[in-house]
Amino acid sequence: MHEHDVLVVGAGGAGLRAAIAAAEEGADVAIVTKLHPVRSHTGAAEGGINAALQDEDSWQDHAYDTMKGSDFLGDAPAIETLASDAPEDVIQLDHWGMPFSREEDGTVSQRPFGGLSYPRTTYAGAETGHHLLHTMYEQVVKRGIEVYEEWYVTDLAVTDDDDPEDRTCHGVAAYDIKTGEVEGFQARDAVILATGGLGQVFDHTTNAVANTGDGQAMAYRAGVPLEDMEFVQFHPTSLPSTGVLISEAVRGEGGILYNEDGERFMFENGYANNEGELASRDVVSRAELTEVNDGRGIDEEYIHLDMRHLGEERIMDRLENMVHLAADFEGVDALEEPIPVKPGQHYQMGGIETNENGETCIEGLYAAGECACVSVHGANRLGGNALPELFVFGKRAGYHAAGRDMKAAEIPVGPSARTETSDVSPAVDPGTVEGASDNVAADGGVTADPTTVVEREVEIERERIENLLERDGTNHADVRADVQETMTEHVNVFRTEDGLETALEELQEARRAYQDVAVEDPSRTFNTDLIHTLETRNIIDLAETIALGALARTEFRGAHWRAEHQTRKDDEWLKHTMIAWDDGDLDLYFVPVILDGENKTYEPVDRSY
Repeated sequence: MHEHDVLVVGAGGAGLRAAIAAAEEGADVAIVTKLHPVRSHTGAAEGGINAALQDEDSWQDHAYDTMKGSDFLGDAPAIETLASDAPEDVIQLDHWGMPFSREEDGTVSQRPFGGLSYPRTTYAGAETGHHLLHTMYEQVVKRGIEVYEEWYVTDLAVTDDDDPEDRTCHGVAAYDIKTGEVEGFQARDAVILATGGLGQVFDHTTNAVANTGDGQAMAYRAGVPLEDMEFVQFHPTSLPSTGVLISEAVRGEGGILYNEDGERFMFENGYANNEGELASRDVVSRAELTEVNDGRGIDEEYIHLDMRHLGEERIMDRLENMVHLAADFEGVDALEEPIPVKPGQHYQMGGIETNENGETCIEGLYAAGECACVSVHGANRLGGNALPELFVFGKRAGYHAAGRDMKAAEIPVGPSARTETSDVSPAVDPGTVEGASDNVAADGGVTADPTTVVEREVEIERERIENLLERDGTNHADVRADVQETMTEHVNVFRTEDGLETALEELQEARRAYQDVAVEDPSRTFNTDLIHTLETRNIIDLAETIALGALARTEFRGAHWRAEHQTRKDDEWLKHTMIAWDDGDLDLYFVPVILDGENKTYEPVDRSY
């Protein structure tokens, strides 16, 4: 049994920043991660970090741009926290040695990004996330924070109170990839989930193979509601063959999108008459697919992104990595040819319900970063807002988990915050997945000894893993592929009622197939087949919440497009979709959006670019 004050699960941008903050408060902190920290997916972020650093700019304008970008489904307290905290936190990164690109006078460079009213996106070449990750990992090493790398956390150790809001998280059970042992990690104060995105729910994604939504799924099964899962961002410029991201920085620097007819369609076909290629990502992604579906796509699949006119010097100074990616994965010389691109799943706006301090409805359990939903991004995330989300809310979660009194809006979290229940039947049977509700310790209870709760969870996970290793059954890869194909076909950029209903039926088939899943590789060390099998359960759970939320929300808002509902319905849908597991009893309900901030009240207006 390993024991620490604060356990951080995940070592990307949010996890590293949370660990640093908790250590600054004097806590004994440890990071538990299935990857080495500098291999975390944060390193793939290319574009930049939004922060109002110039006298001509303001955090209030950043907040309004973010609220508008969210299609007025973001919560004002969270958005204002992001925008007001970001400048100070960017300066802190600069002091820690983050190698920001700079102007000739030494000031940090900033460039335009989609949906912004001012060029406030700071960057470090085209490798901003990579440099951010290394900058913060240096601080973790400097502070002597213990990192348990290549440990895969399989479930939370939570007391078994009937009401999720009475439960307490005391730690986690984790599988040591190097030895094959399952051991317990006890948290004296708190567990912070910072496990990143869930892109592997789809078969064409910019996300890493490791992005399987582990944190969201564990919190969900422990009783924490998932919020706004239907809002999935598809990035307009991913490479067709692999899903590898071509940064929005290309368009920020002046890159142009063309269709097969050579039209600059964002302007010429009326998708975004003012902002063109720098409209928000949901607008550009829909425009691209419309062009393809209407027969104006190249090879009936993609469109062209052209940056040749920027000149070799500017491209190699600011976008060099894009040149290498185009050459390596598409065989294209971006200095001489346009780059083929198409929309790919990129980011999950929804996630674990938290407040601005990362608190969930379960005592001692926090979440930050992409796995969490504060909610900053609402129905659509602006480019350049993901990285500040990581360190702004990672820092706050770390401080609060270690005992600092952090101000947060008095907004209730958890099922008790509901205002109404959906009339859409979940029509699913989540309890059929083996081990689906095992993470709530059977011998727990609000007065249970924390060590007992953790040890009980370890035994459950050991038994589950041994069973998977010893029996014969279905290969997880077949189940995962079926889920990914279903989601890509029916729960993509364009969604229909029939498609969503079909998706839920097919996901139930995948759930039943997973009941018989087994691991082909019998080894006990570095068993990636086992890891992928465990991850597939999380993928099934999360795919279901995305499809269910999409079916329930009968409007067109942000990234959520419905064929039968082509208008935004503010009178009906200024509310968050919440889905709670509650020990296998799926519960779909809603809570209102918070449009009243300390700075102003945000009145919904038409969102045009």
